[in-house]
Amino acid sequence: MADFILYSIVIPVYRSEKVVERTVETILEVAANHSFSFEIILVNDGSPDNSWGVVEELAKKHIEVRSVNLLKNYGQHTAVYCGIAISKGDYIITMDDDMQNPPSEIPKLIAKIQEGYDLIFAEFVQKMHPGFRKLGTRMISYLNKEIFDKPKDLKLTNFRIFNRSTADRLLDYRTNYPYIPGLLLMSAGKMGNVITEHHSREIGNSNYTLVRILTLVARLLFNYSSYPLKLVSGSGIVISILSFLAGFAYILKSIFTGVHVEGWTTLVALISFLCGFILIMLGVMGEYLARILNQQTVSKPYQVREIVD
Repeated sequence: MADFILYSIVIPVYRSEKVVERTVETILEVAANHSFSFEIILVNDGSPDNSWGVVEELAKKHIEVRSVNLLKNYGQHTAVYCGIAISKGDYIITMDDDMQNPPSEIPKLIAKIQEGYDLIFAEFVQKMHPGFRKLGTRMISYLNKEIFDKPKDLKLTNFRIFNRSTADRLLDYRTNYPYIPGLLLMSAGKMGNVITEHHSREIGNSNYTLVRILTLVARLLFNYSSYPLKLVSGSGIVISILSFLAGFAYILKSIFTGVHVEGWTTLVALISFLCGFILIMLGVMGEYLARILNQQTVSKPYQVREIVD
């Protein structure tokens, strides 16, 4: 008799009252056709529309569905983190709520990870995203490679599957600013991709705005790297060297030519520039200190209002 395997499908929900039910119903059909044992965890991330009302009814209607209502909007990565934390499956699948990750492709993820992988990302044949998001994706991909040592040929997407031991290691990493792809890269051993379809969004607009992408970039830089500190430190060294050389040049000019440099305007401009740079340095260090304080005073990155099984 084959071992019983439970799959947990985690879906963050935000502004998707018109499409999340279809997503769930399609997953149920796919699971029934392939005889998968599964649970669906819908995490409402403080959505301002009626998304919670919809997912609450889905939990009451289907025994396989568990719906979680977060206290407020924490962001997609925190919502996924919450879903992983309460999941019970031997394998966890994460996907979007808008049918862009086709549920019909789930069997491909399952088949691939059973080849001995810890983590599998869907690699889309063609991404159906707007231009600014593709640019943001390239920027984040670069940071993933530099900060988390992402393999060059590995493609990262929100549609992925990983085993329970990887999930447990991910949850052991204490952070109030979870970034799921990075945590997975740090927690998994053998990783790979499988080719899947990616559909265009049928209803509504993408929740990924330019502001959200820039916020994610800031989260990566300040919570998982020391690059901002290295940048201001390097800039400080360069400015110090240039200032020393400029001062030395003025001294030599005064000694050998007898010309005394007045330069009040230059002096004021230089002092103003250096003071501004010092304030920037203090701001960067203050940002790190504020996040460290938050890390020490907050027990977990989210609060749950209610759970409906």
